[in-house]
Formats: sequence, C-alpha cells, structure tokens
Amino acid sequence: MTDLPARCFRPALPLLLGFCLLAPFTAAAQFSGPEPATGRKERTLSTAGQHMVAAANSLAAEAGREMLRQGGSAVDAAIAAELVLGLVEPQSSGLGGGGFMVVAAPGGEVTTYDGRETAPAATSPGRFLLPDGQPMPFFEALDNARAVGVPGLAAMMKLAHDRHGRLPWADLFQPAIRLAEEGFPAQPRMVEVLTSWRHLLETRPDMRATYYRNGAGPPAIGEMFRNPALAETMRRLAADGPQAMHEGAIGQEIVRHLRSLAGPDGLATPTEQDLAQYRALERDAVCAPYRQWQVCGMAPPSAGGIAVLQILGMLEAFPMAELGADGPAAWHLFAEASRRAYADREVFVGDPAFVKVPVRGLIDPGYLAGRAADIEPAQATRGTVPAGDPPWREGRAYAPGSEPDVPSTTHLSVVDGDGLTVAMTNSVEFAFGSGIVAGGMVLNNELTDFAFVPTGAGGLPVANAPAGGKRPRSSMAPMVVFDAQGRPVLTIGSPGGTAIIAFVAQAMVAILDWGMDPQAALDLPHLVNRNGSTVVEAGAEGDALAEALRALGHEVERADLNSGLHAILVTPDGLQGGVDPRRDGAALGD
Repeated sequence: MTDLPARCFRPALPLLLGFCLLAPFTAAAQFSGPEPATGRKERTLSTAGQHMVAAANSLAAEAGREMLRQGGSAVDAAIAAELVLGLVEPQSSGLGGGGFMVVAAPGGEVTTYDGRETAPAATSPGRFLLPDGQPMPFFEALDNARAVGVPGLAAMMKLAHDRHGRLPWADLFQPAIRLAEEGFPAQPRMVEVLTSWRHLLETRPDMRATYYRNGAGPPAIGEMFRNPALAETMRRLAADGPQAMHEGAIGQEIVRHLRSLAGPDGLATPTEQDLAQYRALERDAVCAPYRQWQVCGMAPPSAGGIAVLQILGMLEAFPMAELGADGPAAWHLFAEASRRAYADREVFVGDPAFVKVPVRGLIDPGYLAGRAADIEPAQATRGTVPAGDPPWREGRAYAPGSEPDVPSTTHLSVVDGDGLTVAMTNSVEFAFGSGIVAGGMVLNNELTDFAFVPTGAGGLPVANAPAGGKRPRSSMAPMVVFDAQGRPVLTIGSPGGTAIIAFVAQAMVAILDWGMDPQAALDLPHLVNRNGSTVVEAGAEGDALAEALRALGHEVERADLNSGLHAILVTPDGLQGGVDPRRDGAALGD
C-alpha cells in the first residue's frame, strides 16, 4: 500500500489499518473505509409484476412493500423504508443525517428534493484548520461536535410526501416505531461494524451507552435490539412533522447535547435558530440525453448527477455496446471519461447558493464531445488531467479542493404500480456519523464533506470551502432513466463517497449499453478513476482486467470497493431488481 501522509490516524484494528482521511489521499486509502467490507454474497435477480422496493436491508424493503400493499405511492414506500434503515442500519443513514431524492413520473416529469445538511451560521472557512494553518486529521475533526450539520432528512421526506404521498404521514412511521419499541434482530452489518471497530467507536460516550449497552458490548447477530429513545423521536415526528425537530423538543435536545460537547473554545455548533431556519428544497433535476434515453439526477450541491451525466456524455462518442464488458477497451474508456468528470467536479461544484456552478456548460454535448476527443482509445493518460473550460461560466475562478467524503451512506430504489419511481440516497457520513446520539438518532458528521483547506493554488478560493448556512458538496447520485416515450425505466444509486459517481455510472453502462439485467450489472467488479490511478476492485474477478489496463498504461491499484448499489429496471415483462452482493440488501415486490 502507498505510504500514508503525515497526521494520518492509525487505529490498532486490522480493518482500519492504513485508513486515512486527510488530503492528500491515496486511492486505496480513501476506499478502505469507513465501513468494513463484508465480502461478496451470491445474489439472484428479483422480479415482480406490480411494484418493488430495493433497499440495503430486508426489514426496510419489507416496510416499503407494506406501504405499497396499502395503496401507498413510491414516495410513501421510500420514506417508510428509510425510517427502518435508520434503525437497523444506523451506521449508514438516519434522521440525524440528510439526503437527496429523485422522483420521476410517467410522461417525463421529474422532481428532486434536497435534504442536505447545512453548516451552523457561525461557521468560519477555517473550521477544520489547526492553529498552524494545516488541515486537521479526520478523527480530530469529529471532536467537540465540530462536524455536525443541521439534519435535513425529515424535512426533505415531508416535502416530498406533501406532493407525492398517498398514505397519511403518520402511517409511514409505524413499521419503524414497532421495530424500535418491540425490538428487531440485530443485523449482520450493524453488528460487524460495532464489533470490528469497537476500540474506535466505543470511545464515544453516546456510542458506548446506546450501541455498546453501557459497557455490555455490542449485540450478537440476531439478538433482539431495541431503541426506545428513537421510537419516541419517531412518534413525535409522526404526530407533529419535521417542526418537532426544527422548532420543537427534538431540536432542543439536539442543541443542548451538542452545546455540552462543544468544549471550552466555544465552537459553533447548530443552534435553535440554525434548526429553525433550515429548509429542505425542491430543485430542478439535472438531465441530459444518453443514446435513446433521457437520464436525470440531482443538481448541486450534489456533484453526483453532473458527474454521472458527464461520464455518459463522453462515452456516447464511443461504441460501448460493441466493445462490451469482456475486453479492456470499454473499461479503459470508462476510466478516462471518469478521470475528466472528477477533474471538473473538484473545481466547479459547490452549494449553488454560494457558488455559480456552470451546470449547463458542464453537461453541454459540445463541451463533452471536446473532452471525449482528448481521450486516447488505446493509451491511458498519465498523471492527472486539468479541469475543462465549460461554456456559460459565470462568477469567479475557483481552485481544486479536496475533502474526505467518506462512504457511509445508503441507497434505495422504488417503483409503484402507477409507474412513479424514486431514487433516494441518504447519509450520516462516517460509520455511525459523528458518534453522537440524541433522541436515539445518530447525528451526522457531514461538515467534514467540506474542503478542509478553504484556499487553493494562487490564493484562489475553493468552491466547497466551509461557510455559515452552506451545504457541503456531495457525491450522492440517485439517478432515474426515461425511455423515448417518457416512461421511467431505471432507478439506481449507491453509497461509496466520491466513488459513488463511478459505481453508478458503471452500472448504468452495463445495463443500458451492455444489456445486462440489474443483478448482473451490480455483480461486475468495480473500476474507479478519480483523476489519478485506476482502482480495480480486489478479487479474482478483476485480475485479468487489472493486467489488461496496466498494458494500456494505467497505473492500477487494487482495493476493496464497498458499494451498496440498488437498482430496479422496468421491462416489458415486469420489474427486475438488483442488490449489491457486497452488502445485505433485498429487492422485494409483488
């Protein structure tokens, strides 16, 4: 493994050995956490004729299907499933975090919802700098509640429900409340993280009290686990809506607890006013054609939608279907397109309330054709490529920035009986977020998604620098694909930090160009190039590909790539669901 940079945190646990989250990052180091890889499990394609939910846990997928069976919409099912995920998969998402939702309807209508966390109003650009001006080590950035942003998930889900829901809001909480009160069998992935990383996570007092049961240790797999505090929080949200968090007792508890952890330096943590001023937002989707399809995703502050569309737009210049998945040529082109999309991501994308993001220019077909023309079909680019010069740029110039963007996230996909389609990705950032628990909720550490160093070369500002009220850039990429008749035919997304972009784009190429069913596409070994070395997933499945890419000049690294893709494809014969073999998901339908 490449040597780790200075100030790298080196825990004693084998699974964390070499895990460092401070720029400069090596590809292998960045992809080795924060949740341990669980290996691969054999999966089979799921099918249904009417509706389907694909999520990271079978209990969550069942909760979503329960809503669909009651006549609920895809949005109702997505909300119920996510509420259960926050209970049974708290290391990845929950009400103390945020997320993005893409909702697509037959006829081509698509709406997106932004529930990304915001920084406290008193946040300064140097929030993650040491007194000497150097960036903090990642784990120091978690101290004193420094990384906790204002949660946005509940507000986002309510905003989407107000427009697309069919069942009463309170009904959506019942499966999760029931499991939290009565208990659920402790799930393998939750137990694995708690056990493998105990010496790291148990140092957080809230984690010790809640998930290590006041020193009794983590539950065994299958042992009944209850979270009555979270049940009470959900009961309040079910009755009063998100205002219970943003203007009521839940928010007051969060603020009091964070203030008690802020330390003697008076660090700015979210206040009552920060919570009250939070708004989930409805945004226009970012859409572009890809061959005969129309592909739509999230606009900024997510970089995911733009970057996936850029990769696809560049690949449109090449006969990807003819090249196929069996040889290295298509994979090489994918790596080169990815390299250029990631270069643009680092320079141009941030919170659009603070940064003029040239969205139109970044996905312009002419601009992407020019970027594609720079790709050598039989030779890898050496080193890095610079960001491009998209048309219709406005505002000031920005320097490239870098941030940890660790991949503790979840994704779920839903299609209901009327064809309404949801792609929803949610996160708390690190495994169990900040390690802080309030109201039974794991609170996020999403502010570490900001660039730790707010200025770049030549003193230019970084687009993703911290600021009060700002939403950190994300790589989450919930995507929906429409056919030529305007019908949504594919919903897909993944966790994985900055690698989300590559995970999602690769799976879309496999389904749309190579004609694979969703399960076959998700079973493929991963390839990620973030404008540097080309990382090919560890394991025998990627051995031949890695060698072939080396022959084309790629600097190849091998690493566990811990995705969590979930996809549903609409076919003339019904619905096909795929779940990532690297996690414990399920696709359930009728």
